[in-house]
Amino acid sequence: MLSSLKNPLIKEIRKLQRPAERHRQNLCLLEGTNLLEVASQVNYPLDTLLFTPIWQNKNYLLAQTLQNQAQRVEMVSDEVMKSLATTVNPDGVLATASRHHRQSKDPDNIKLGVVLERLQDPGNLGTIIRSSVAMGVDMLWLSGDSVDLDNPKVMRASVGEWFRIRARAEDDLITLVQGYAQKGYQIIATSLEGDKTPWQIDFSLPTILLMGNESRGLSPDLADLATEKVKIPLLNGVESLNVAIATSLFLAEYQRQRLSHSP
Repeated sequence: MLSSLKNPLIKEIRKLQRPAERHRQNLCLLEGTNLLEVASQVNYPLDTLLFTPIWQNKNYLLAQTLQNQAQRVEMVSDEVMKSLATTVNPDGVLATASRHHRQSKDPDNIKLGVVLERLQDPGNLGTIIRSSVAMGVDMLWLSGDSVDLDNPKVMRASVGEWFRIRARAEDDLITLVQGYAQKGYQIIATSLEGDKTPWQIDFSLPTILLMGNESRGLSPDLADLATEKVKIPLLNGVESLNVAIATSLFLAEYQRQRLSHSP
């Protein structure tokens, strides 16, 4: 059992709490039973798996499965686990995994893709990921200046759906969106000056949905690429919605139209 906070492996993993170190080591942190249960279901490759004796006793079968997915397995003390986790009360299991494995390629024949520009709140991104998986989004792109896709809080907010979304960071969203526009995709952007509601959009057409920063919205250059500018009608003087809620409204309408047209 690893019980020293000065152990070289423990010191390196603890550094992963910082975004710069996750980038440098090309590793991300996977924390908690719920997240690692999904990792086991999708056979997600793990670099290092660490757990406490109490956790192993309570989750024997899951521990066995995860050990087969990991390159290295270590039992650690409660004190070491608390020093590694980003949560206040860790439940006793943590793993590291390659960041590169999470960078998905763009699939062919996208029906609905979502572009997120300058998103900063990890809870918003995690919620959007969860909604995207639930509503059948084919691909999610995130601008390079957004919160990290593999931020631990993003993973927890996605409630494990992080493993199932096809997503990647993209430094040049303008070129990406222009490419899909040239292929005939409709490009949807939210705007206070929009002349349509989400319920007037024909989601049977191949679509790219653009969603912007929590406070500033979309940049003008990206918003100008929209073929349809859409306004969500609001009452009682409310000016705007949380970006995760607004995105989910569009995704729910996409799903509604799909189900209404299915045989």
